[in-house]
Amino acid sequence: MISSFYNSIELYSYSSIIYFSAPTKISHIRNLPRKTTDSLYIFYQNGIIIVFFTVFMRNGVQYMKKNIEIRWHGRGGQGAKTAALLLADVAFNTGMHVQGFPEYGPERMGAPITAYNRIGESEIRVHSNIYHPDYVVVVDETLLHSVDVTNGLKEDGAIVINTPRPKEEILPLLNGYKGSVYTIDAHKVSMETLGKYFPNSPMLAAIVKVADIMDKDVFLSQMQASYEHKFAKKPEVIDGNMRALKMAFEEVK
Repeated sequence: MISSFYNSIELYSYSSIIYFSAPTKISHIRNLPRKTTDSLYIFYQNGIIIVFFTVFMRNGVQYMKKNIEIRWHGRGGQGAKTAALLLADVAFNTGMHVQGFPEYGPERMGAPITAYNRIGESEIRVHSNIYHPDYVVVVDETLLHSVDVTNGLKEDGAIVINTPRPKEEILPLLNGYKGSVYTIDAHKVSMETLGKYFPNSPMLAAIVKVADIMDKDVFLSQMQASYEHKFAKKPEVIDGNMRALKMAFEEVK
């Protein structure tokens, strides 16, 4: 019965209501693994057991309950725009509603750039820049001295910064931001896995983990497929990029 229950979740992945025939035992439903749902409401009406979930489910994987907004800060040539577009692509491939776009300015190597993501389960009707993000990703820590990266950042969100320095040295540069601060040494990760400095892959994995955008295994599977398409003529770089993603999940803190 538990097996058929999971099948029902997969078949009705876009609905939060699952129906069972009367012979289904309530104990079978209540004894599901805890990670399946946060809240479970069971009703019995007209010979039918109705189960209502308060989380979004898709093929047995729990996803975010609301749309989130992400702002990226980097410099031209570091891949911040590419990372934002890749994130939108992999999220879209799991069935989420997405936006991924850069804010265009002087397109020269080293110039500050900004990119944005909106990701979630519900339709996105806003098409402006993001002024009050849930999360901020700083791909180049030197921007902390010239750009107010925490401007508008929600205090129940978080900022993820590429730096080898401890948080205690970074906090004074964040204009009194009271929310969560995460750091990752993307230079170390990319040099150890790719042999060159490409910070966008480590920072992409870092924000997926911090924002809990999707399950790690789902993300890695989608990125493997994306890299195989993107680097079809350079398959030798795929393994390095995948190692960078996996290492970043462990290094962000």
